[in-house]
Amino acid sequence: VRPPVAVARPQVLEAHGDRRVDSYYWLRDRHDPEVIAYLEAENAYTEAVMADSAELKESLYREILGRIQETDSSAPVFFRGWWTYTRTVEGLDYEIYCRRRGSMEDAEEVILDGNVLAKGHDYFELGYVERSPDENLIGYAVDYNGSELHELRFRDLRTNTDLPDVVEGVYYGSAWSADSKTFFYVKPDASMRPYQVWRHRLGSSDDVRVFQEDDERFEVGVELCKDERYIFISTASQITSESWMIPSDQPEREPRVIEPRREGIEYSVEHQEDRFLILTNDGARDFRLMAAPASSPGRASWIEVVPERDGVRLNSTDVHRHHVVLSQRSDGMQRLEVLNADTGELHIVPQPDASYTAFPGSNPDYEAHVMRFFYTSLNAPWSAVAYDMDTRERSIVKEQPVRGGYDRRDYVTERLWATAKDGVRVPISLVYRRGLQKNGSNPLLLYGYGAYELSNDPMFDPARLSLLDRGFVYAIAHVRGGGEMGRGWYEQGKFLHKRNTFDDFIACSEHLIAERFTSPERLAIRGRSAGGLLMGAVLNQAPDLFACAVAQVPFVDALTTMLDDKLPLTINEYEEWGNPKDPEYYWYIKSYSPYDNVRETSYPAVLVTAGMNDPRVSYWEPAKWVARLRALARSRGAILLKTQMGSGHSGPSGRYESWREEAFVMAFVLDQLGLDVEAKSGIG
Repeated sequence: VRPPVAVARPQVLEAHGDRRVDSYYWLRDRHDPEVIAYLEAENAYTEAVMADSAELKESLYREILGRIQETDSSAPVFFRGWWTYTRTVEGLDYEIYCRRRGSMEDAEEVILDGNVLAKGHDYFELGYVERSPDENLIGYAVDYNGSELHELRFRDLRTNTDLPDVVEGVYYGSAWSADSKTFFYVKPDASMRPYQVWRHRLGSSDDVRVFQEDDERFEVGVELCKDERYIFISTASQITSESWMIPSDQPEREPRVIEPRREGIEYSVEHQEDRFLILTNDGARDFRLMAAPASSPGRASWIEVVPERDGVRLNSTDVHRHHVVLSQRSDGMQRLEVLNADTGELHIVPQPDASYTAFPGSNPDYEAHVMRFFYTSLNAPWSAVAYDMDTRERSIVKEQPVRGGYDRRDYVTERLWATAKDGVRVPISLVYRRGLQKNGSNPLLLYGYGAYELSNDPMFDPARLSLLDRGFVYAIAHVRGGGEMGRGWYEQGKFLHKRNTFDDFIACSEHLIAERFTSPERLAIRGRSAGGLLMGAVLNQAPDLFACAVAQVPFVDALTTMLDDKLPLTINEYEEWGNPKDPEYYWYIKSYSPYDNVRETSYPAVLVTAGMNDPRVSYWEPAKWVARLRALARSRGAILLKTQMGSGHSGPSGRYESWREEAFVMAFVLDQLGLDVEAKSGIG
């Protein structure tokens, strides 16, 4: 089977006296029938190459299904007299939103059934489902093509019928007013930047624009605070933020600014009793918690509540009447900390494992002294945990069921440290089946991301067991550019320090090889979006270090994209990557942009995915990259492109198709490593 050949139509791109020749620039025209034909030919080629692995892919898919409780429900949450939860049904793709009045023994009411809404659509995703304060209505936003442009509708839960009100072109972010008659929502501009907040009065077609952000670096959001007294409008760039407030019982009031923006200062706001709580980096690189009277919330009134602490990055707050739950990061782990608002006492929520991830859960009740959080690790299935913030007692509300007799004691987790070329120690999380021999012969899948201060925390995934039971080691490289080790860790992996991200990943790969966990012939790597840029960059730098790579919706044409300010998200990305209209940033981005640095050398096998409707990484970036790899590289394996023609950045929307996609990726890795083997109950 021969791969498709993209016709070379050289396009000269000039900037700062530099001339780049882009032979595949024409693939940007999504309305060109030749472009569609090329993408479909690539899909057919990928299917043909993977045909011999069809049995393996199906076996992996069945294994995934065999571990998942297909008919299941979430841990129910009690609020305002109702128990609410979601549930799934075997054979159906989407969640069903439900509630019961008073007790879980009462009759179930279906609030919203995603399977009913998805009928007749190839793609379906709910942007949000917001219950009104009086519990009689919901506002819900639906995306039918992966573009992240939603249709907003309203449902009367007393009659289980939708109201005639419909709003098109809505983005994420929403809030109800106190009277349950007014709904705030967000709209994006032509570049998919959320920039406006609008107010909709039920029964009216005359929506009112409440707020508009004209600075193209900033994105807008809206939400109702925990005690429901204020609606907060936030506007933020990568390095600066600002918040505005509207009393929820006066929804037609003009928004009032909390503290005017100052370049480089970030803050977020919550409300507790007679004060606002402000989490900010003002005077604190890793953030501190401040308080101000509700009557005068500006910076002049800020008083420190929790100071900045060495090695502790404060990320978010979850406010109750008598407590504040702080989501923080220290020693590279996501932790929870409780502040007693009455006494000022602060304590870490104790956890049973040395290495774990803990996230605040569903805590809608402002009055509660018991909070809910989610707990997981690489070998601990997800748990919903109730924690009494006064007595410090914990109880498991629900643990993720894993079918097939899973025993976490059969799997070992470790934390290793690699040394980067500049001497910085980089953490690696890994998991493998007990009994694994460290002899250099094990297959290993190394995952990486490293951007936007997003942390790639160790979490459980039942699908991963199919690799672990075949003798794989699964590892995460916590490279700079992410948020695992605080704000400084992020700053050392962005702008003119971006290459640290790639050097860190290579250092982690070399360390795992040196520690005899694997070898270059058995080392597979994987990344998504900005992690796909990471994949492309390290393949260019060290192609002989890896046996195969998976790059999903990869941001690989970085320089061309960042030079085009008409594309979605480009301008507000300047504060992450730099503006290449500045020569210093131009030459630096060009030095690592994967598409611009493909070499005439031997590359490993690569599987690349794209989404035709992706508003974040345009489909042509992965398509162009594959075409250039084919034209220049000498590949040691298949170079495959799979484009989802009806979806966006997140891939297939239904859970069964998502599991099939995961089985497909794993089959590619196993095939390229020559490991078409059945899962084992032990290592032998």
